[in-house]
Amino acid sequence: MTHDGTKAAAVRLPGGLGETARAVLSGRQPPAVPRDAATVMLLRPAPAGLEVYMLRRQASMAFAAGAYVFPGGSVDDRDADEEVAWAGPAAAEWGRVFASPPSVARALVCAAVRETFEESGVLLAGESAESVVADTTGADWEADRTALLDHSVSLAEVLARRGLVLRTDLLRPWARWITPVVEPRRFDTRFFAAALPAGQRTRDVGGEAAEVAWVRPTDALAASRRGEIRLFPPTAVSLSELAECGDLDTALTGPRQVAPIIPEVYEREGAVWLTVPGLTEYPPKPGGAS
Repeated sequence: MTHDGTKAAAVRLPGGLGETARAVLSGRQPPAVPRDAATVMLLRPAPAGLEVYMLRRQASMAFAAGAYVFPGGSVDDRDADEEVAWAGPAAAEWGRVFASPPSVARALVCAAVRETFEESGVLLAGESAESVVADTTGADWEADRTALLDHSVSLAEVLARRGLVLRTDLLRPWARWITPVVEPRRFDTRFFAAALPAGQRTRDVGGEAAEVAWVRPTDALAASRRGEIRLFPPTAVSLSELAECGDLDTALTGPRQVAPIIPEVYEREGAVWLTVPGLTEYPPKPGGAS
C-alpha cells in the first residue's frame, strides 16, 4: 500500500521503534515472520446502537501492553484439529474468504471461538446446528476454560465431551490486518464479528485482562482521542467501522470485503512514520471512519 495522505492517517514512530524500523527498511535486519492469529468483536444491541466487548491488556504483557483490544490471540497447533464438530460454513469456504488453505482457515475459526471463550466466557457452540449453549457460568465451565488456557485440553476435546458442535455460522468475517514489517512481533490477524448468544453473558475472567467492559464504539474512540485509553490502529479502524454501522443487524449483515491490510512504514524529514489505512486522522474522531 503506497503512502497517500488523503487515504491514510500517519503516526510518527517513537525513537526506539524508529531505529528498529530503519534497520528493517535498510535491509540490515530481516523482518519477522507473521504468526496466524484471530480476534473477535463480540457485539450486543444497545439503546444507542450497539456495544462491543473489550479488554485492557495487562501492563506486563509482551505485546500490546495496556492497550484496549478485542478477545483474540495466536493460533494454537491443536486449533487445526479436524475432529472438531463443525456446523455452518465449511473450512474451505472460510479459506476462500481469507485467501488461506482450508487447514489454516479451520485453525483460524477454531482459534476465534477458543479465544473468545478463554477471554470472555462466551462459547459459540451448541448441541446442534440450530442451538447455542445458554449458560457457561458454572464451575464446570470455568474448569474447561482454565484447562484450555493451560493447554491441558483442546477445544475439540471440550466440545466432544460435552456433545457440542462449533457454530461457525455465528461468526462474520470482518478484516485481515498484518503487522507492519518493522515490528519485532508480527501477526497475520483475521478479524471476526459475532453477536453475544442469547442467555450467555460475559464475565471478567482475569488472566491477560486488567479490566473488561462493554462499550459503545463512539465512546471508545472519544476516550482514545482524550488520551484516556490506548488503541492500536486496527482496533481503532474496526471501532470506526462499527460506529458507521450504527446497529447490530447492519454490522452482521452488511457486505464485507476482506483483503490483507499491511500498514506502510516510510521515512520523512528524518522521522519514521506508520500509515493507518482507513482513517484520515489518528486517533479517529468518534463519528466513524473517514
